[in-house]
Amino acid sequence: MTLFAKRLDGVRIACDAAPGERPVLLVHGFASTAAVTWIGSGWVRALGEVGRGAITPDLRGHGRSDRPHHCADYLPRQLAADLVAVLDTLQLERVDVIGYSLGSRVVAALARLAPERVRSLVLGGAGPLELFDTWDQGEVNRFLLSGDLPSDPTIAAVLGPAITAGADREALWACVQGMAGCTLDVPVGIPQLFVAGGADQIPAGVAVLAAERGAGYVELPGRTHLSALTAREFKQAALEFLN
Repeated sequence: MTLFAKRLDGVRIACDAAPGERPVLLVHGFASTAAVTWIGSGWVRALGEVGRGAITPDLRGHGRSDRPHHCADYLPRQLAADLVAVLDTLQLERVDVIGYSLGSRVVAALARLAPERVRSLVLGGAGPLELFDTWDQGEVNRFLLSGDLPSDPTIAAVLGPAITAGADREALWACVQGMAGCTLDVPVGIPQLFVAGGADQIPAGVAVLAAERGAGYVELPGRTHLSALTAREFKQAALEFLN
């Protein structure tokens, strides 16, 4: 079932809802979509096999959701409020939440904005250092809007496939600016599990962060930032934690 949650400012957030008990909110990462991240990698199917429903929104600027072009539209609080609007539209008071990559920072922002709506959090593919904060913003701007190749290969590696797939370049640029430096801070009392690929450099330092918080941590041996999503061990760890 596809629906659109509408914010007071008129921005519409596209969302699919797969049937099942105690639906889990799944939040994708930057320059991706809910379908690619959660359906294509088998997450919605895995949840369905244990009787759990799945809520899979496209973040603003991505997929079928609206794509404003101002960086203020992509501040963490705005993306978190979009998720609250989705939960309100579905009349869900409190849910388990799984985020991946940038999605982990968005769901952490959700927990800060509306802690009463979050039962537990699985934070995948993200660590204490926010990737956008390490990028040269001028290089990102020139690559996205003019096509100039950046000196930092991670910029092209992350943004190149999205551009090739026809993503809205101005929306991506606004998202980079708005989310740069967003933390993984979560209110005390919300159970957290961190998961990261052993060959993924993006969440560097996440094991230490999890230990400092007294949270669980699962490392997926040999998995990269992309291949971690398809790992059976990731799904098993998340399902066990959410139970």
